[in-house]
Amino acid sequence: MVTHEQLDCLLSKGGKPRFGHFDLPPRSLGSGDFPLHNEMDKPVSRLGRHFSFKQFEFVAIHTPRYVLGLAIADIRYLGSGFCYLYDKSAAKLYQKQWLRPPVASYQLGESPWQGESAMGPVHFYRDQGLWRVLLDTDIQGRQVRAELELRPMPLSLPMALCSPTGYSGWTYTQKHNALAVGGSLSVNHEPQPLGRALAGYDFSAGYMRRETSWRWASINAWLGEHTLGLNLAAGVNETGSSENVLWLDGVRQHLSPVHFDFDRHAGEDGLWRIWSERSELELSFRPEACRKEKLNLGLLKSNFRQYLGHFDGWVVDTQGKKHQLKAVPGLTEDHFAKW
Repeated sequence: MVTHEQLDCLLSKGGKPRFGHFDLPPRSLGSGDFPLHNEMDKPVSRLGRHFSFKQFEFVAIHTPRYVLGLAIADIRYLGSGFCYLYDKSAAKLYQKQWLRPPVASYQLGESPWQGESAMGPVHFYRDQGLWRVLLDTDIQGRQVRAELELRPMPLSLPMALCSPTGYSGWTYTQKHNALAVGGSLSVNHEPQPLGRALAGYDFSAGYMRRETSWRWASINAWLGEHTLGLNLAAGVNETGSSENVLWLDGVRQHLSPVHFDFDRHAGEDGLWRIWSERSELELSFRPEACRKEKLNLGLLKSNFRQYLGHFDGWVVDTQGKKHQLKAVPGLTEDHFAKW
């Protein structure tokens, strides 16, 4: 079921999250009013609720030559972020990352509708659901400056979903792919053309599992003169609904759950298979580069791999038309987190 009206708050007056899909982002998540309970049905303290809430945001910009990836996360114990620049013509990945203590060194706006999130050189702004990105930094010798607007096609809707997570938590996730890009982007003071650039974003927050993992795939690409966006995931939001969505020329189409078959120990030499039991899609993905990070701090652990590469295969729209993908650029991700 899809809720068509915009909610002022994701939570009801009694603090219960509203589950399901939404056409528009809620103006507020209202997480501070959620009565979190532990596995023995005991109320969690206010401090415990604070540290149980997690939020992360990611933006990918795809231009004819480059892929620019930006991420910031608040896992309460600390903040983390990264940015990378992938030069497709040279098959070279440039990257940087940072960790921040949880003391006024970063901010993540909790509203997916209106607010600002910032960490280091990365700034995300949301104004009535529309995203802007600001960046000015050196990435391993590449000076990257961006003042960008992510523009959905007319009447294009995001994927916005709230689902139960674990015993008593919930996760809100919002994604929108195949967005046009306006503004300016330069690499080493060389302006980059944005007429064929496409972007996608990810906003996810909630009371997630203490230990969690997911697999993810994302495409923002042109098929001839048509745009195709694809968001596929497994591991977090499959309790009653899935976050799998296809956008064709901006038109959103929900998909059923999918499977990810791959050998995580093969790294960039492995081939991924992503498929649906309902024969909605059959994709193969071949990695070309990988942004990875392993963090083991005892209470906190992260084993993160995001791959850049190309997809082949097909996807079927709701009209039954099969769309062929051949060497279409995109991303996949394999992540374990203990937070």
